Amino acid sequence: MIEQHAIALVVVVPLLAAPLCVLTGRGRWAWTVATAAVWSSFALALHLVQRVLSEGPITYAMGGWQPPVGIEFRLDAAGALVMLVITGIATIVAPYARKSVEREVDDFRQHRFYACLLLCLCGLLGMTITADAFNLFVFLEISSLSTYALVAMGRDRRAFTAAFRYLLIGTVGATFYLLGIGFLYILTGTLNMADMAERLVQPAWDGEGLVHQTRTARAAFAFLTVGLSMKIAIWPLHLWLPNVYAYAPSAVSAFLSATATKVAVLVLLRMFYTVDGLAAPFSTLPVADTLVPLAIIGALGTSILAIYQDDLKRALAYSSVAQVGYIVLGIGLASTAGLSASLLHLFNHALMKGALFCAMGCIVYRVGSTRINAVRGVGRSMPWTTAALLLGGLSLIGVPLTAGFTSKWALVSAILEQERWFTAALMLVSSLLAIIYVGRIIGIVLLSKRPRGAPQVGEAPAWMVAPTLVLALLNLYFGIASDTSSELALRAAQALEEVAR
Repeated sequence: MIEQHAIALVVVVPLLAAPLCVLTGRGRWAWTVATAAVWSSFALALHLVQRVLSEGPITYAMGGWQPPVGIEFRLDAAGALVMLVITGIATIVAPYARKSVEREVDDFRQHRFYACLLLCLCGLLGMTITADAFNLFVFLEISSLSTYALVAMGRDRRAFTAAFRYLLIGTVGATFYLLGIGFLYILTGTLNMADMAERLVQPAWDGEGLVHQTRTARAAFAFLTVGLSMKIAIWPLHLWLPNVYAYAPSAVSAFLSATATKVAVLVLLRMFYTVDGLAAPFSTLPVADTLVPLAIIGALGTSILAIYQDDLKRALAYSSVAQVGYIVLGIGLASTAGLSASLLHLFNHALMKGALFCAMGCIVYRVGSTRINAVRGVGRSMPWTTAALLLGGLSLIGVPLTAGFTSKWALVSAILEQERWFTAALMLVSSLLAIIYVGRIIGIVLLSKRPRGAPQVGEAPAWMVAPTLVLALLNLYFGIASDTSSELALRAAQALEEVAR
């Protein structure tokens, strides 16, 4: 029974647990409910990933209504990769949140915080597995609205401003997505992605060419690309991200930095490869020629900005935009090697940014801030946190034997496969810039002296340090034993391209 409905339960469990968190009325009980729900979803996700790898794509008709009439859930290798990232990060962040939320969120809001966290998880998982374009919009709104609330719950007043800006930009992005889907619905008369793909390659109404070659279809994909690019935070549509990651509660920063943009990348790939079986954005629109330069400019420009930030969380936020640039660069190459490298970096970036933002949260717990003047020298009295920060930073740079190295190497190989020597050189420059801002962060935290009169601090609670170390060590594990993640990324890329044939 559970196995038959597992693909639906992975979304339904956090959805049903969210109101239970509110009914508890207390933060500790709400945390217990949320943790149980998150771990249940992770267990279901592991089962589903194993089934996908052994049996192939899984489909599920909601309520017994067969597609295209009913809503369909579909999980392939690409969705399995992202689902594993979402539930895995949530499982690690859940125990971390216990102490972090107690310190950074007001008592009377904590049960609502966990309810919103579960709704965000539900929305992200729903976006990953749904095969219905409008149902995807519904899940997009669930995750977005809950995210706005999560960010605004921070005690820093700037968190409210960051949430409001994110709401404005996110609303524009969602509107663009909805307009694109509306145009495609007018052309095809269906919202099921597979059915829509079949109808897009039929002759157009005017008898000239195919449906996907019409001006309406091109406008639809343009709206979809721009709208989803806002959610991904592709430069220059990234303006919401730095403040959100910098001023949100630490548990939210860790969770969002590792999951939200990754799901948006998957949705964009669904539009490119699944909705249009001929991958029209690459053949009839200048998507590849646009994505590659934007990715390079974003990677270089935001890496430079990260160097000059006086808030370490904000520096890591700009670094996230740069890493998104690498992911988008792989997509823009429009090759199997490039897409595989992009998905591999998506997986690895979740590990490295999760570890780094968790480490920052440990510092916030003891110091109350991540501004340079407040964190100087704290690393000497927080050895485990500093070790996690160091491992995550090395992975972010791409040092050999770390996860970041495997995906960056795969991406460079895909670039050189197309003999884009200048692009490879610019990517190398961006990685060298990462050495500067990561080295600056480590130097401030570990090598600097504590300011005169500053209070001495100790290590963060074990509830926070242990999950942080787990994420940091995973960067080392998937750097040494990279075959598993590389194989999963390759199968995910092949699954997307197989649909597009």
